[in-house]
Amino acid sequence: MPDRRDVSSPRTTGERTAVVLDRRMPLVEAGRQFLRKAFPDHWSFLLGEIALYTFVVLVLTGVFLTFFFSPSLEEHPYAGPYVPLQGTLVSEAYASTVDLSFDVRGGLLMRQIHHWAALLFLSAIGLHLLRIFFTGAFRRPREGNWMIGVTMFALAMFEGFCGYSLADDLLSGTGLRTFEGILLSIPVIGTYLTMFTFGGQYPGHDIVERFYVLHVLLVPGLLIVLIAAHLGLVIYLKHTQWAEKDRTNRNVIGAPFHPRYTAKSVGLFFGVFGILAVLGATMQINPIWNYGPYRPNKASIDVQPDWYVGFIEGALRLMPQAETNLWGHTVPWDVFIPGVLIPVLLFAVLYAYPLFERWVDGGGREYHLCDRPRNQPVRTGLGVAGVVFYAVLLLAGAQDVVAYVFTLHMEALTWGFRSGLILFPVVAFWLTRRVCLGLQAQDRARLRRGDETDVVRRTAGGGYALQHNPLPEEQERLVLARDLPRPLTLGGHMPVKRREKVRRALHRWYFRDRVPLPVTPEERGTVREILTDPAEHSPEHPPVREPGARTPAAEDR
Repeated sequence: MPDRRDVSSPRTTGERTAVVLDRRMPLVEAGRQFLRKAFPDHWSFLLGEIALYTFVVLVLTGVFLTFFFSPSLEEHPYAGPYVPLQGTLVSEAYASTVDLSFDVRGGLLMRQIHHWAALLFLSAIGLHLLRIFFTGAFRRPREGNWMIGVTMFALAMFEGFCGYSLADDLLSGTGLRTFEGILLSIPVIGTYLTMFTFGGQYPGHDIVERFYVLHVLLVPGLLIVLIAAHLGLVIYLKHTQWAEKDRTNRNVIGAPFHPRYTAKSVGLFFGVFGILAVLGATMQINPIWNYGPYRPNKASIDVQPDWYVGFIEGALRLMPQAETNLWGHTVPWDVFIPGVLIPVLLFAVLYAYPLFERWVDGGGREYHLCDRPRNQPVRTGLGVAGVVFYAVLLLAGAQDVVAYVFTLHMEALTWGFRSGLILFPVVAFWLTRRVCLGLQAQDRARLRRGDETDVVRRTAGGGYALQHNPLPEEQERLVLARDLPRPLTLGGHMPVKRREKVRRALHRWYFRDRVPLPVTPEERGTVREILTDPAEHSPEHPPVREPGARTPAAEDR
């Protein structure tokens, strides 16, 4: 006899529980919508996932390390398993870290995985921010998500500094000494901040305990909240995409979260974890037993912090000596400018840039398509100049190592870095801008002649020429679909304010350099359909015409 039970009624305890919960909270419908969410296929979007999965590894390994670490600066003679240190006066934090490395099964592996994961976490966030910047994915409506990402980067830098300072070894103690000097350089309130942070005169007895609370509780909690907000906005606003086949500014195309993207994402997580495990097992990092415990009266050459704060070290080394006495207060500019002002300006620029470009652009449109970096030469040039500026400061932070390895004079090397800090970003901006325009010219040539092949044909005049094939439709669509700024509206006969004059001058400088592409009326209509704002209707808006573009003759195609 066939089974005539009502298949719509729940038959198991799990199904009945799911029905009860779904009647009170729309879990099934929300889960169904989430599982249908489209995710991008392009490799560059994986950088954010790498950061997420590295954070998961950091949490897992960090929980393990907290079971064995003692955040105390109370000193006693070392009596642990590392024989060369036995009898040396060390802090409880230092001793517990050494014991964790030599006496706990798997402790050294976990420490090194944790440290490598921290470096990869910062690297993945930095590369993810660069990808967003160069492709214009920070524009409306994603300005808020960009600022969340910048905040996460700043918090991750502080989290890494707190964690690396907990061991109370000579290397991390030197970094804390530098941190104390930076706090003292702040006018008026510097002394109070230092006393509050260290719990008294440096080095105090509270700094490790306070950094421990920040490192394992407060900052990770803030990062989890920001990651949740970031992912929530990604789900709500959808991801950006390249202008490939069928993709426009008004739709979202990608792989569904389940099952295709889930399998890829799980594979990526285990790949990240595996790479970190191999690094932790085979490549030594931060061997504090070689550095020894921290002593305020000791220092060492060849001492550099992790890369993400290395630019501050470089700025401190390059800044010439300068100080001012004002109303009984000494302002050490050679510490305040590189240690406080430059990092603050760096993050202020990162926070403000989306608003600046929106003001210069003059548009309130939404952007859901990624820019090709070559199509925005000024933005790409500014980004590369910023990376070069950061790289020069990072190298300057290791000037003693560079001078020793290459047998260079320290004074000459310092002046070379100072000159390069000003000159190299300017040169990088100019070269990047020229390269972008050259790539645009190459796109124009490809549209006109097509791609070269390995077939050589003899011409009617007796010469030889390479055969060219027309661009594939998908490539042609990607080349043609570039966003053009709309002209700034004039204020009629009203006098133009100085602020508006500045804005127009920046608009011309920012968008004037562009190689026009040969487009037919049909292609222009296709481009208009691809780029139209979701809030607009194509028939009501005229097509955007490229400055200087012309309708090509048949032979131009």
